[in-house]
Formats: sequence, structure tokens, C-alpha cells
Amino acid sequence: MRGFAMMALAALAALAGTGSPALARSDGEAAPDAGAGAGVDPLSVTVESADADRFAAVFAAADGRPTAEALQRGYLDGAGRGVAVFTPGRIQNAANLARAIAADPAGYARAVKVCLPLAKQASADMRAIYLGLASVFPGRPLPELHVVFGAGNSGGTAGVEDGVGAQVLGLEVICEMADTPEELRTTFRRFFAHETVHVVQMQAGAAVQSASDPLLAASLTEGFAEFVSGLVTGEVPDPERDGWARAREAQVWADFAADRRALQIMAGEGMSVDDPPAEAAALLRRWAGNYGSAPEGWPYEMGYWIGRRICEGYFERSTDKRRAIEDLLLMKDPAAILAGSGYGSRVEFPSE
Repeated sequence: MRGFAMMALAALAALAGTGSPALARSDGEAAPDAGAGAGVDPLSVTVESADADRFAAVFAAADGRPTAEALQRGYLDGAGRGVAVFTPGRIQNAANLARAIAADPAGYARAVKVCLPLAKQASADMRAIYLGLASVFPGRPLPELHVVFGAGNSGGTAGVEDGVGAQVLGLEVICEMADTPEELRTTFRRFFAHETVHVVQMQAGAAVQSASDPLLAASLTEGFAEFVSGLVTGEVPDPERDGWARAREAQVWADFAADRRALQIMAGEGMSVDDPPAEAAALLRRWAGNYGSAPEGWPYEMGYWIGRRICEGYFERSTDKRRAIEDLLLMKDPAAILAGSGYGSRVEFPSE
């Protein structure tokens, strides 16, 4: 998830963190279809672990200290779709991966020993979630799911490779998010749902007007994935963050509104969407792409939470729930989604 947001914010105008063609256009028209195939069958889909198994073999053969050459030869060369989607912006290359492993060999060892076996046992959970997603998005193809080992910088992303949609999870990052097998199962379930939504967004040609309203657009894109995740799992995404934010909702919204306005002004003054100034990047990363480096005293990626709350409001106020899902999926006008949610008007701002 964090990998998707980090790259989304870096590009602003296009959610390029998916590894796909550009997802967004600033003119409000839908981007070209990213190449939807037939999709997988929710009744028989499985967690694809071939790439992760190849990494585990290289890791074991090197006693947890593989060289770049060994990783290139035994893992990256001849890898499958999962590694192909995960390499740009994440694995990057064998040398980068070797450095990440050397910096945290114990973390990778735990991921190989604990998280990889759990992931391989998670196909039943995945099928249940995919059956729910098939109901939320009838007629839309659902992606393959691959688990891999990355460079410690992304828990998951979505992409389209050779016309096939795929969500890809980085086991070494997911493993650090939970301590017990049950916590890991919950984390996997959330990722299964969240990253699938990003593939559906891409293949639907979602049109996010991120150039003119980057913070709202990025937050709604991630917030919709969180909202759908909650629908199909029956679980609140990141309960600890949710509890913290609900107790401070007025102030969180006031801060979000102020940062959103500042970024809109910068965009109106000609801010480059490909190379935003440091001030803009800092404002964006206050809300997303900050796993492990959130503002002091804050949970990470609060933009996801704000986006989910707005999507919840829009869905709840709509009399046509199917139409609401389609509006939130295509996201042609983020400002209209916010207005339709009634969210800002329901939050009491703190007194001056």
C-alpha cells in the first residue's frame, strides 16, 4: 500500500506507483484502458509464490547474506510477473536488494521462515475476499496475486504486465507490520483487498484530477481502496490509526483542509507535477508515503484515513449504492466527491 502512495505522490498527475501506464489525466477524461484481461476466477484463485520461493532458496544457500550476483542469477533472472511488477521503483536492481538484505538480515529471515508459509496458506482467505470484490465490482476482471521479496520499501503495489492485472505483496515489509500469526492473517487480508482495488482502478481508466488538487486526489484514491477493504473484510483498516484519528477528527480535518488549499495554490501557480518543489513534497508526505516517518505523534499515512471517511460519507448519503461505487471508482471529480460526502460540513472545526 505505501508503495502505491509514495509513487502516486511523486508523480501527482498519475498514480505511477502501480508500474502501469498513467492512471490519471488532468483534463478529467478517463485514461485509456490499461489492458483488462479475463481476470482470475474467485473460486479457484491462489496466492502465487514461485518468485518468493526462488528468493528463499537463494537466501538459504547464502546463509542469509546473498550477494548481488547470486540474487541476480537465482532470483531476478527468469523471474515471473510478480518481480516484473515489483522491480521498478522498489527492488530496482540486484545491488539495491543486496544492500537492503544486509541492512536487515533478521527481518528477511523471519519473513522467509514465518510470513512466506503463512502467505502460501492464505488462498482460502483470498478467495473469500475475491468473492466479495466480485460483488462490489461485477463484470470487472480481478488480478492475479503474487508474493515476492523486495528491498524493504513497499508492502504492496498493483500493476498490469503483458495485459494481465496483478497485485504484488512485499513479504519482508508485511512481516514487520505484525507480530502474531493472527495479526499477519489480518494484514494479508487487508492487503489482498486494498491492492486489488488499485488494479481495478487502473483497468477501469480512473480519471483523477491530481494536477489541480493533488492531496485530495491521492487521498481519495487510497481512501477508496481502504473503504472497499473494509466492506469485503468486515474489518476496520488499521484500528489503531482509526481510533487515534476519530478522537482528533476536527483537528485532523482542519490540518488536511489547510494543506490541501496550500497545494491547490501551488498547482495554480504552475507547480510541476513531475518535479514538485520541496515544500509541496513535504506537505504531501505529511499525509501519505510516510510509513516509518510520519509526523511526530501522528499515525502513518493519515491521508488514507481521511480519504476513507470521505468515501464512506459519499456512499452512505447515496440512494444508489451501485452508482456511488462507480463514482468512487472512476473518481472523475474529486471535489464533487468531497461535496457529495458532506464530510467537511459534518466536522466541527476547533475554535480559533
